[in-house]
Amino acid sequence: MKPDDLCDLEVLSRRPRGTADPRPLLFVHGAYAGAWCWDEHFLPFFADHGFEAHALSLSGHGGSPDRSRLDHYSIQDYVADVARVVGRLSEPPVLIGHSMGGFVVQKYLERATAAGAVLMSSVPPQGLMSSAMGLAWRRPALMNQFTSLLGGGRVDAGSLRDALFHQPVADDDLKRYLRASQPESHRAIWDMSMFDLPRLHRVAQVPMLVIGARHDELMPAGQVRMTARSYGVEAHILPDLGHGMMLEQGWHEVAGLILSWLDGEAT
Repeated sequence: MKPDDLCDLEVLSRRPRGTADPRPLLFVHGAYAGAWCWDEHFLPFFADHGFEAHALSLSGHGGSPDRSRLDHYSIQDYVADVARVVGRLSEPPVLIGHSMGGFVVQKYLERATAAGAVLMSSVPPQGLMSSAMGLAWRRPALMNQFTSLLGGGRVDAGSLRDALFHQPVADDDLKRYLRASQPESHRAIWDMSMFDLPRLHRVAQVPMLVIGARHDELMPAGQVRMTARSYGVEAHILPDLGHGMMLEQGWHEVAGLILSWLDGEAT
């Protein structure tokens, strides 16, 4: 990241001790979260493996400004955030997006290219509606908790555990994640549902890795496979993880898969 101007968005960065891989990594968080979710494990892991690793908090999220205007932000505003940070990197990055962040990455690729893209439990290009209806049918109480959080309410720790994790999670960690969670933009949710879906014919063809989790309550494996089919790649469904895969005890499995893919894509 160039030191002159971080474009007023929160950007967390970790750099390797030695020579960095020429491809920087830019991580894009999902709904209700911020850059903090990548700094728990992924940023230091990839810096230790020779990558310049950055994570931004989208407008109104984490330490980025204008939380009071959150409901005004569209997916296109989030795409613009990514573009602003990309513009301050030394080289085109590999974009790594989780859930809503994966959707933002797809929309970014409508207007620009990248060194590659990793979609982790991403909202598919067909939109959020199918997975939302499935959650409402399978787990109505959990759906109600997310509706509360969307409206600025709070969720209880048990609901957060059910939504994000398949593996055990320490109570202290869960409390930290709960404190860091926040509402999401209603406008962005509607954009992902029907109003601003990716136009597949305009999405840049870049090396792509699509990852899902067998025990994901929010973005089930079938939705992840649909994303992979849309882009003509294989879906990698990890058997022992839930939606919050970058925070699970088994996060190394996800990070290792991405690292192996990056090594295979090296030129």
